[in-house]
Amino acid sequence: LAEVYSSSPALGRYFRSAQVISFSNESSTVNYQLVFSVPPSTEGFMENTMNPDFIRNILRQNIYDED
Repeated sequence: LAEVYSSSPALGRYFRSAQVISFSNESSTVNYQLVFSVPPSTEGFMENTMNPDFIRNILRQNIYDED
């Protein structure tokens, strides 16, 4: 995850770290925490760039690109 987000043109400059919070072998579920350093409040920044769907789609696009 760290490589995906640190190399992202959209989020790379804001990305700081990724950490696994919990992992389940039974269900193949991983919970992780992403840490970003965001600039002072900019109109629309948190609503658009830091939108959970946008962040999730960065990872999704990386997975598609590898296939």
